[in-house]
Amino acid sequence: MNPELTDTIIKTLGEAKIASPVRKSENGKPECSFQPDEDRVLVEINTEKILEQIRLGIEPASFEKAGPRSHIFFDPSKVRCAIVTCGGLCPGLNDIIRAIVLELTYGYGVRGIYGIRYGLAGFIPEYRYDVVDLTPAEVEDIHGSGGTVLGSSRGPQDIGQIVDCLERMNVGILFTVGGDGTLMASTRICDEIAKRGLKISVVGIPKTIDNDIFMVGRSFGFETAVEMATAAIRTAHTEAVGYPNGIGLVKLMGRHSGFIAAHAALAQQDVNFVLVPEVNFDLEGENGFLKTLETRLLDRGHAVVVAAEGAGQKFFEGENAERDASGNLKLHDIGMFLKSEIARYFDSINMEINLKFIDPSYMIRSHPANSNDNVFCSFLARNAVHAGMAGKTRLLVGYWHDQFVHVPMDASAGKRKRIDPNGRLWMSVQEATGQRSMTNAHESCE
Repeated sequence: MNPELTDTIIKTLGEAKIASPVRKSENGKPECSFQPDEDRVLVEINTEKILEQIRLGIEPASFEKAGPRSHIFFDPSKVRCAIVTCGGLCPGLNDIIRAIVLELTYGYGVRGIYGIRYGLAGFIPEYRYDVVDLTPAEVEDIHGSGGTVLGSSRGPQDIGQIVDCLERMNVGILFTVGGDGTLMASTRICDEIAKRGLKISVVGIPKTIDNDIFMVGRSFGFETAVEMATAAIRTAHTEAVGYPNGIGLVKLMGRHSGFIAAHAALAQQDVNFVLVPEVNFDLEGENGFLKTLETRLLDRGHAVVVAAEGAGQKFFEGENAERDASGNLKLHDIGMFLKSEIARYFDSINMEINLKFIDPSYMIRSHPANSNDNVFCSFLARNAVHAGMAGKTRLLVGYWHDQFVHVPMDASAGKRKRIDPNGRLWMSVQEATGQRSMTNAHESCE
């Protein structure tokens, strides 16, 4: 997970020569502390490894700290900026848009701020989507609503046409808000910009409700998702204990990583089984999920099961594999599958159950951000503005070891953060639920 030091160097468009206007007082002196490029955050905090690297003459890998710079690259009176939101909905998108606009306007005095409608498709002429002029008045109240006022879309678009549009609009800074697919597209946009020799900064703000972006400790919307998921689990538990042999089954987001399911189970410790993509389980057999669920009902009379959407996909091997507009493999519905298999199994042993299935996914995705995510979005967005105005490019603003940092897109794009089945998080889930391995071969990880 530790990249080479050269992988953490942030690219710039050129020398930053303009004194920053951020937080100037009446006498012209700055009211804030500027962040020097030399301040860095270690990628891996492990004293033994760091000392060994130093002994070998290797400089430990580190990230550049985010924050306002004393000098900037772009002239605020002339630069134009664009914001685009891509992929699935996530709590906090409107908070990000609003904070970018407010920081550009009041922090730097930028006036040309454009919102691109419906994701990367908004750059393509054939769709004829209007561009939105973003002003403080336009974004004043949007943080109280879920979704994104700019709209979104999935799927690849012609990179050349995107950069053509940026040139036509005379955009100097592009803020891309999206997940791994958006980061991959952003790197290709950067490649095309460099090929043409243009001075356009591309700054990414990582968006994934699953909290699975590589080299990013926390992504916005995740806390809201856990909070909402916890409410669903609470409902499932109430239903389960209200009936003899009651089972509450909750399906949560998590295509490749089960962080929402794991954290929600820890937040609401009424869960007995957590199924995530990173940890293998069998359905049948003495150690399988269904037999273990039967034992739980015989012991306690009720059970709560939480399944991440990407769990158990091995049970669908051999079936037709489809892909969505972004090229992502379409997952089979593990929730409906488990509902059917649980009903079948207990019917086969003549044991009456009361099964309730809850899927709150779209309610969670479209919900406004909670207070913690509001604050987090503000920090992310404002640091993205500081980076862009300083002429930094091909980076995303991340959160690492409780610090906001600049992460090169190439260090993160195309990779994924996952739960370690032997790590502390999963061990805590097992301790909270009493869950043990549910494979007949006693395996713990796929």
